[in-house]
Amino acid sequence: MFGSKKNTTPRPLNDSGRSQVSESFALEGTLRTSGAIDISGLIKGAVYANDIIIKETGSIIGPVEADKIEIYGHLEGKILAKSIVIGSTGVVKGDILFSESLKTEEGADINGYLKKTDSTSLEAEQSEFKVDTIETSDKKEKEKSKKGRPKIVASN
Repeated sequence: MFGSKKNTTPRPLNDSGRSQVSESFALEGTLRTSGAIDISGLIKGAVYANDIIIKETGSIIGPVEADKIEIYGHLEGKILAKSIVIGSTGVVKGDILFSESLKTEEGADINGYLKKTDSTSLEAEQSEFKVDTIETSDKKEKEKSKKGRPKIVASN
């Protein structure tokens, strides 16, 4: 308008720094980044990143896919990563799939299945752990009992 010409070419993204989700921040939805992120607040939804650190005050409720993840806070959902570290203050409620390494510190609280896998994407591993695993085991028990074998209720 005043004769200045602005450069319309987009600036390249700089992934060298770490992004921060502060304690007072809450996000509901999917978070995607090609860089690193430190989470001290709350995220309700899927998180896809290269490197994730969940601080002691941080929480994620939803699936997580990353190359590297360190958990010192709370995570409720399926995890798929190459390298996983669960600190002594970390709480994980969900299945954990890793392709390279899993380290847990004394005091870490984990409630879920652990599996080393070759795949590095949640979509490829969708069939690995299903919610109906309990139902499947119940069906197997019923099939066994139908074959004439008595069901064991208690043993000494």
